[in-house]
Amino acid sequence: MLGSLAQLSASGVSALGAPGAHVLASSGGFLIEPGIGLMVWTLLVFGATMFLLSKLAFPRISDALGRRQKAIEESIDTAERTRTEADALLHEYRERLKEARAQAEEIVQRARQTADSHEHESKERGQEIVAEATKRVERDIEAATKRALDDIRKEVADLTIMATEKVTRKTLDEADQKRLVEEALNELDFSGLSSGAANN
Repeated sequence: MLGSLAQLSASGVSALGAPGAHVLASSGGFLIEPGIGLMVWTLLVFGATMFLLSKLAFPRISDALGRRQKAIEESIDTAERTRTEADALLHEYRERLKEARAQAEEIVQRARQTADSHEHESKERGQEIVAEATKRVERDIEAATKRALDDIRKEVADLTIMATEKVTRKTLDEADQKRLVEEALNELDFSGLSSGAANN
């Protein structure tokens, strides 16, 4: 094809003849005077070239540009989807982090409440143990005091009977012994002993 174009150009130049190829040197420059035939052939060659390009090259270039545009659009869509997914994951992560913090605070609060409850229960239990021990000690003291008073009464009764028998120089019967013991015990104040023991 290029050979035929070169032949057409050569025939066009020869068709112009010597007058068309005359060189003007009046202004000191070399100018070629254009001819109509050369312009026609140039337009024909240009038109043929454009026709061939439109049939062979332009569709391929258009397809390549379309594929490239499609690939770029898909890349943009993929990047947009990735950004959206990343935003969603970030939001989900923040929500989970917020929930984890709330759960941690709730666990700490429950632990504090449990510790306070155990401390309160321990104090109450300690107070109950102290109260029970105090009551037990008071009962023991009261029982010991009662036993001591009974022993004192018995000693007073025995001493009263012995003293009376020595003074009167006679043995007293049971009724006299009972009467003397009651009189001696009524004269003694045992309430002070019992209240003092209870206060201790």
